[in-house]
Amino acid sequence: MTHATAVPTVALHDGIEIPQLGFGVFLVPPEDTREVVEEALGAGYRHIDTAAAYGNERGVGEAIAASGLGREEVFVTTKLWNASQGFDSTLAAFEKSLGRLGMEYVDLYLIHWPVPSRDLYLETWGAFEQIHEEGRARTIGVSNFRIEDLERLEKEAHRRPSVNQIELHPRLQQRELRAWQAEREIATEAWSPLAKGGELLSDTTIGEIAARYGKTPAQVILRWHLQLGNVVIPKSVTPARIRDNIEIFDFELSDGDMQAIERLDSGERTGPDPAVFVEP
Repeated sequence: MTHATAVPTVALHDGIEIPQLGFGVFLVPPEDTREVVEEALGAGYRHIDTAAAYGNERGVGEAIAASGLGREEVFVTTKLWNASQGFDSTLAAFEKSLGRLGMEYVDLYLIHWPVPSRDLYLETWGAFEQIHEEGRARTIGVSNFRIEDLERLEKEAHRRPSVNQIELHPRLQQRELRAWQAEREIATEAWSPLAKGGELLSDTTIGEIAARYGKTPAQVILRWHLQLGNVVIPKSVTPARIRDNIEIFDFELSDGDMQAIERLDSGERTGPDPAVFVEP
């Protein structure tokens, strides 16, 4: 196993340290997941993000078990799917995720979507609090929650989330949500950090910045995330890109470059709108 790259960590409000750069396995086919995660671990990643809905938790667990790394050396995130929301169903779904992962605990457990139309996320969060109290999730958080969803948790739950994982990239920078979370020490984690379809990677501004640093457009965007303070989880199944995406700690974007990327914000989503997404 290759020695891990020195990836910085972000201290969550409960004292847990999360590696700021991780590896996501969204849309990685289950039959390919073990090999892809083994590649990522070999490249130095020590933070793997999966979900029940991805259908590939088993491959993540197999890759980590085969890696020779101690369980405590890899930060593992998984997520509860929408159809399993509710107190008892959350507890049952969590047990199934642990079984597929082959683990006794996860480092971070997330509610995948708020699904406000079903109005179950408060009850679900109660189960998350129990899971955390039992030590089976070292820290707990949410994904795709809006300010109004987080405000409701703030008022009615016993414990605030440590993380909110949201769609975030230069075309959708979510400044208001990030600022709200920063005030409450809720870490912002970016999914789809490079957007989708390659359009952002061919953006002229990004390309000019990349050329000046001798880096790829993807490396520039990931570096932008890090400098904003985001936790970021790029995904690739291509070994060269997996390795490239972790080689972002040997340069720093200037204030002018950060501002140039900031001007690319258009509010453009590539994924579902959390206000209305209800897929079970």
